[in-house]
Amino acid sequence: MLRIGAIVQVRMSSRRLPGKVLKNVNGKPLLQYVLEKLEHCSSLKEFVVATSLEKSDDPIEAFCKKYNVSYYRGSLNDVASRFKEVSERNQWNAFVRVNGDSPLIDSCLIDKGIDLYGDGNFDLVTNIFPRTYPSGQSIEVVRVSTFKNVYSRFSNSDDFEHVTNFFYRNPQEYKIFNFSSKTDYGKIHMSVDTPEDIQLFSTIISKMIKPHWEYRIDELIKLVRDI
Repeated sequence: MLRIGAIVQVRMSSRRLPGKVLKNVNGKPLLQYVLEKLEHCSSLKEFVVATSLEKSDDPIEAFCKKYNVSYYRGSLNDVASRFKEVSERNQWNAFVRVNGDSPLIDSCLIDKGIDLYGDGNFDLVTNIFPRTYPSGQSIEVVRVSTFKNVYSRFSNSDDFEHVTNFFYRNPQEYKIFNFSSKTDYGKIHMSVDTPEDIQLFSTIISKMIKPHWEYRIDELIKLVRDI
């Protein structure tokens, strides 16, 4: 039985929009939207919020305690070490990498990535190699044993910060499976990086007529395009 958990990487010290993960949008923090999406993944039983030990990230710990969410605090700049440590501590076979700036992520896409991982002998299942889904809809399911080996080979700051870059630079060394959208939506922006993105996300949420976690990727694209 495969044990697969999701790791949500977050920090308050975002360069372009500090504190964005806890910004209130239509009555709840941005991070809560992400976690509610994970709660509605049929293939996912465990998830952990991974943030840093910096004092600036204390509010993220407070949020997790308030909502009874599992969390882990580690290195600020060595984000990859957080993934390694969380997956080892939980004895997972694989982890799903989730960015805290992706409150519109379709839970069915996560389920699809997990199902594909379970069906094949892959080191990495992804939908960004090449990207055909919008930013904010990135899926990566990573084999833990492979990741531990890859981590030992990291040598530059980008690898430690961006977690999976090494795989994409060395695809011939790993079993990577990429799933694509029938239509290329790679230029559509759904992640939250700027004040304008927060406003767009707020507008999208305000136009929803059912719970946000029930919206599939085609519906989300239509909402974005109609604004």
